[in-house]
Amino acid sequence: MGITKAELFSERQNELASLAKALGHPARIAILEYLVRANQCINGDLVEELGLAQATISQHLKELKTLGFISGTVEGTSMSYCINAAKWKEVQAQFSTFFDAWKNMDDCC
Repeated sequence: MGITKAELFSERQNELASLAKALGHPARIAILEYLVRANQCINGDLVEELGLAQATISQHLKELKTLGFISGTVEGTSMSYCINAAKWKEVQAQFSTFFDAWKNMDDCC
């Protein structure tokens, strides 16, 4: 059986691409920005804040939680979400390393 496209790239490259893909949707950026400001929220708050359907927000929350950007806990009949500090710092470091690799050169081509 042939290799998959993911196997052509390093684990770091695949991880960075997955993180970038998760950040590539404006609703997910809005959710993360809201969580950063609020430091915690209940799912219903996001519906009011973003104006998206509950099902849509739930799907985006699932994606962010799967990648570890956020943590969630059950509180009664509601889920409460917050930024996963350890993952946040890890992602920040990964993107910093990626962008810092470029040395500012005046002549490119």
